[in-house]
Amino acid sequence: MSLMREKLENTKEVVFTAEFPSLDGGGMAKVVKNAARLAPWFVGVNATDNPAAHAHASNTASAIAMKMHGIEPIMQIVCRDKNRLAIQADMMGAALHGIENISLLTGDDVTAGDEPETRRVFDIDSTQAINIARIITTGKYLSGRKIDPAPDFYISAVENPSAPPFDYRIERALKKYRAGAKYLQLQICYHPERLEKFCAGVAKIAPDLKLIPTIVLVKSAKPMSFMHDKVPGIDIPQDTINRVSSAADQAEEAYKLTVELAKHAMTLPSVRGLHVTDFRHDDSLDRFMYDLGQKPRN
Repeated sequence: MSLMREKLENTKEVVFTAEFPSLDGGGMAKVVKNAARLAPWFVGVNATDNPAAHAHASNTASAIAMKMHGIEPIMQIVCRDKNRLAIQADMMGAALHGIENISLLTGDDVTAGDEPETRRVFDIDSTQAINIARIITTGKYLSGRKIDPAPDFYISAVENPSAPPFDYRIERALKKYRAGAKYLQLQICYHPERLEKFCAGVAKIAPDLKLIPTIVLVKSAKPMSFMHDKVPGIDIPQDTINRVSSAADQAEEAYKLTVELAKHAMTLPSVRGLHVTDFRHDDSLDRFMYDLGQKPRN
């Protein structure tokens, strides 16, 4: 049984996940370095699949490398770049190496990346991909061809509580839950009231669906402005950006803001943990986890 499944299904512990840096070089030394930094704090860590429509080392290869060095991967699979055959191949490749946590995403449009002329695939969408993963756990491919033994996937997805239309986001969460997702990692949200409404809505219609909001560690207002202007689906109030930009110590003010958002998110219904994205790459990750009452896992 995967540790993610064990913690989310059989305990009431707060579950922390993170994002493994995309791999573009540096070999296993880069994997070892980042595994050592993340392993003490996180139950599962995302192995991304060409995030923001930029090419990197493959999701499956990255997940295998992470597992080799003591990190439990959550292997993401995006529909933007792959048809249903390739998506099923990713799933079975993961299962071959004992990787059970998979997360199905539609993926950012190619216009968000550095090769915007790329042809989009989108043979299926994320909800359909979730359903395919569920079917595979019953011991067959989408075609009906048998798989023996069946992989024991723990299936997840993502959702954005901060992007309109807001009520539809709750409906999308329900569709993903019905398709087979057990938990959702949520997109970055700097609007506490929107996150509250989303979590309350999900808790009402899908009380068993577990939510893991994303919290971002940044050093200044600059990356906040970048996310607001350049990252699809992220909207940061100008007052929030101004709070950090006008501070005498932007790094400290940004840190305080992140702690406030994290503590607020952890009080909301259906929230079982936090997904931590670290853009600071300094010693603040350990401080952040201690400030949230956590201790190193090993």
